[in-house]
Amino acid sequence: MKLYDKKEILPIVLILIVAAIGFYLYPQLPDLVPSHWGINGEINGWMSSAFAVYFFPGLILFLYLLLSFVPLMDPLKANIEMFSHSYFWFKVVLVLFLSLLYLITLYTGLGYDVNVQLFVMIGIAVLFAMIGYIMPQIKKNYTIGIRLPWTLHSEAVWTKTHKFGGRLFIVFAVVAAVASFLPSAWAFGILIAGIFLLLAVLVAYSYMEYRKIKA
Repeated sequence: MKLYDKKEILPIVLILIVAAIGFYLYPQLPDLVPSHWGINGEINGWMSSAFAVYFFPGLILFLYLLLSFVPLMDPLKANIEMFSHSYFWFKVVLVLFLSLLYLITLYTGLGYDVNVQLFVMIGIAVLFAMIGYIMPQIKKNYTIGIRLPWTLHSEAVWTKTHKFGGRLFIVFAVVAAVASFLPSAWAFGILIAGIFLLLAVLVAYSYMEYRKIKA
């Protein structure tokens, strides 16, 4: 399966639509729009509306192109091609998530009362669920996945780590979705602690699997 085909037009069209919405709303925006929210959910950072409208669609496009073209330089590109369909849909979900953040910023700037925590936490949950879904399909490569010395050294450790990691990411997605309905400080704490715990468990698990093989 090829890394790219005509369906790649979909995320490009999504980015153009979101950019068009931003350009349409620009004349209605105040000089400053929110750029950051504290753990209590209150706005504590601002940026110019011009910067928000013009920079972020470009950033989303840049990240999409980066994720699309970096695999071309991977010595194990053929392995990435084996799960290219799932990888494409991950890129689409990421574009949707970043576009959601962009639109939340603009509509909050217009004075709408947007539940930022709910949208962001649900978005993160969907993103992690998507990662969890594709992780067991990821073949060994140098671009995508849990790229540790021992996972890259052993095909068996790579496979076990990504199958286990897929389940962990889905569990974390459920936790993040539930946490979205908690007070902001609790939700933020659970999100950060959960990410660190997830990564620590994955690293420890993969290393123990490597030691089993070496024993």
